[in-house]
Amino acid sequence: MFKVAPILAFTDNYIWLISNPDTKEAWVVDPGDAQPVLDKLAISGEELAGILITHHHPDHTGGIAKLLEHKNVPVYGPANDKIKEITNRVKEGDTVEAAGSSFKVIEIPGHTLDHIAFVYDNAENPAVFCGDTLFAGGCGRVFEGTAEQMHGSLSKLAALHKDTQVYCAHEYTQSNLYFAREVSPDEQAIRDRLSRTATKRRHSRPTVPTPLSIELETNPFLRCDDQDIKASIETHSGKTLPSPVEVFAEMREWKNNFVDP
Repeated sequence: MFKVAPILAFTDNYIWLISNPDTKEAWVVDPGDAQPVLDKLAISGEELAGILITHHHPDHTGGIAKLLEHKNVPVYGPANDKIKEITNRVKEGDTVEAAGSSFKVIEIPGHTLDHIAFVYDNAENPAVFCGDTLFAGGCGRVFEGTAEQMHGSLSKLAALHKDTQVYCAHEYTQSNLYFAREVSPDEQAIRDRLSRTATKRRHSRPTVPTPLSIELETNPFLRCDDQDIKASIETHSGKTLPSPVEVFAEMREWKNNFVDP
């Protein structure tokens, strides 16, 4: 079984370091900045063996070139992406061998059209590296795709095993939960999670990874078919929203303009 460590980059990005304790082989997911990765490897004594990319945004890809100067390693990324450093272009159903483990590729467009995730579906320790599609307590903005695509991608992630550890790429949890509380002010599970999250952030502790089971319970973007959430979004938007996709679209627009308390 691999181990995973977060590497903080910029103000709120997480680069994930996946390593094999037996071989000291290390892979990084979405290295927007190379220097924090090189610093981490120097401390851990691990050797860079490969790079996994979920989508093309610079805060996920900006460090690739410098890391390749350090060591020429394979770079796995979306098949329909134009990132020149990608050496292995992968699509839905492909498998990537990294750090002694097998990861399945799934396509999750919406945030970007090229977005993919890497899924480790071992029954005992399932995990998903999902970039900017699913966040702890929320989801990414819809920049290039459609609301229908994003909702479909979130539904695909929601269908993974409930014990799956969600490794997203940003520390947005507290802000996301402020919004979740606004959508569902009477839900104690959200209020309790927000309290736990606030405590972690006061001590500068990461709030991710997070179990998918917690997301299914408290993340409103995974609950667009919930009647209470639907009613809340309809009240806010002043619209009748017959489908979960329409609920998602209005909720995402609300979140785009939401200001944390």
